[in-house]
Amino acid sequence: MSSKTKIVVLHMKEIIYTAVFATLAVILIVLLLFMFLPKNRGTSIHEEKYMPGVYTSTVTLNNTALEVEVTVDESHINSIRFSNLDETVATMFPLIQPAIEDIAEQVYDNQSLENIQYSESNPYTSQVIINAIEEALKKAETTK
Repeated sequence: MSSKTKIVVLHMKEIIYTAVFATLAVILIVLLLFMFLPKNRGTSIHEEKYMPGVYTSTVTLNNTALEVEVTVDESHINSIRFSNLDETVATMFPLIQPAIEDIAEQVYDNQSLENIQYSESNPYTSQVIINAIEEALKKAETTK
């Protein structure tokens, strides 16, 4: 048995280039997998509850129509405000602006109209505002 010994000489520069290119190839493959594999959107925590947009409903106070404006995206209530509250109405009903701000803050925290605490100073005004918000949210709900 005769065996011929072969000596392989590797240059360090070639080993480094090979390692760098192999690493870049692995990173590229992982990146392509993340980009192009279908995402499982069915098990998302946030369901699409609303059609994004601005929805309004009307509240009538002393022959003055106020519009409650509710802005939503697919799964969140983003803003609640009066769209046409002028100085005369704010002067006639001084508790209406603080009432809607208090209700809006609770709705932002809960993302729901459930368990809303009414102010003791104006429970009826708060109930009217909540009914208007509920009416606007019914317009915004998606039909599945």
